[in-house]
Amino acid sequence: MASLRRAIDEDAERWQAIAVQVAAERRARELSQHALADLCGTTQSAIARLERGARPPRLDTLLRIANALDCELIVQLRRRTTIKEESR
Repeated sequence: MASLRRAIDEDAERWQAIAVQVAAERRARELSQHALADLCGTTQSAIARLERGARPPRLDTLLRIANALDCELIVQLRRRTTIKEESR
């Protein structure tokens, strides 16, 4: 149970870090949430939810946001657990 809670907390931290990056990049480009939403084909409320970390964005939405902000989106798959080799 503790490992599940830890995994959930780590996911929340990752999404919060993305939210902070999106907000910082938007502000650096002097864009309002509404202007960024227009560039991405989404709504201002969706951008606000993302920036608050209220819920994770869909990957296609995050890609559109990255493109609108002229940023590279890097997605990686990392193992959460190690694979134990069978004894022979």
